[in-house]
Amino acid sequence: MTLTTRILLAMGLGLLVGISFKMIIEGGGSFGQWLQVYMVDGVFDVVGQIFVKSLKLLVVPLVLVSLICGSGALGEQGRVGPMAGKTVGLYLLTTCIAITFALFAAILISPGTGMDLPTTSDYVAKEAPPFKQVLIDIFPSNPVASMSTGNMLQIIVFALLFGISMSRAGEAGKRLLSWFEDVNEVIMKMVMMLMNFAPYGVFCLLAKLFSGLGFEGINKLAAYFFTVFGVLVLHGIVVYPTLLRVFGGLNPVTFLSKLRPLMMFAFSTSSSNASIPVTLRTAEERLGVDNRVASFTVPLGATINMDGTAVMQGVATVFIAQAYGIDIGLTGYLMVILTATMASIGTAGVPGVGLITLALVLEQAGLPVEGIALIIGVDRLLDMARTVVNVTGDSAVTAIVAKSEGALDKECFDGPVKPMQDH
Repeated sequence: MTLTTRILLAMGLGLLVGISFKMIIEGGGSFGQWLQVYMVDGVFDVVGQIFVKSLKLLVVPLVLVSLICGSGALGEQGRVGPMAGKTVGLYLLTTCIAITFALFAAILISPGTGMDLPTTSDYVAKEAPPFKQVLIDIFPSNPVASMSTGNMLQIIVFALLFGISMSRAGEAGKRLLSWFEDVNEVIMKMVMMLMNFAPYGVFCLLAKLFSGLGFEGINKLAAYFFTVFGVLVLHGIVVYPTLLRVFGGLNPVTFLSKLRPLMMFAFSTSSSNASIPVTLRTAEERLGVDNRVASFTVPLGATINMDGTAVMQGVATVFIAQAYGIDIGLTGYLMVILTATMASIGTAGVPGVGLITLALVLEQAGLPVEGIALIIGVDRLLDMARTVVNVTGDSAVTAIVAKSEGALDKECFDGPVKPMQDH
């Protein structure tokens, strides 16, 4: 049984068990009291909290190591100069648009309004600092202290500086990069181990959640789901085609029609990294992109282009803030845009990592991380959809950069759709 199937089953069972427990508990009696004390507040709460803490555990090492590897590899490509600048700039632009679009849509629709969930007794919402101070505080004076306190913006800046410096340190830098790549592999294994535990965590979180919310919670969760899904669809069929037309002068309809096999593969794997071989072949054989461009932009996009994840983080942040009745203000939302955009650079393209970076976005915005429990049940389905958006963005930027570099076969791009060659 695949992980996706297990999580879907866990979602359904958790929802049914939670609602059933709610009816029994509301009915009163000693058995209902026993369920509340030993199952809902006992087993379900313990397992769910362990899962959430495991997400937080991986935040610092995942972002630090993967970003050092990504920036180190980018630094090695310094010879490509303008092409690297255009590629990174476009990726960050689309991510910033995605998170801004998501925030506006979520504020307009207000999927979490009315839930009125209580925060933990020791939780106090952080007062947002002035934006000037936010910019100053991005740069760390003590990176070790930043890691111990989980100040992710400072960790991201340190990792970028460290990775770029490492790429320029000759043989010593190459040896160190190889070591960090090995560490990154170990951390990815930790992520996959956590994802194997996810069905149990999802079941317990949803069972506890719906034992208190009942059917009203289902309606709110559905509103969150369709808000995220709607923004993902609009980003994919509006933003990318607009960029293709404006910056590349390319036909968006032709582009999207040639990406259908890639979209299906990305949807089934929920992994930008696993989709890299198919994305490369699509770019080269269907879009007509030269290999010297595609081999640089596609792997880089799988590392730093996480528009789908940014959409989820934007809607989830507003949803959780509304659910807990916390107003983070304009500065807080600007903080979310900045954090999510920068964090996307260090988000690995594997299933489930978006939840880990969501934890750091919530912390930076002054929101309770336990709010992840509200949306984790439907995240696997949304993960599949946002991976489609990610690979579509990778392909769009690849085509735009190739056109600007004179490395796009226009006849191949405009030609009829052909099946990809077997290698």
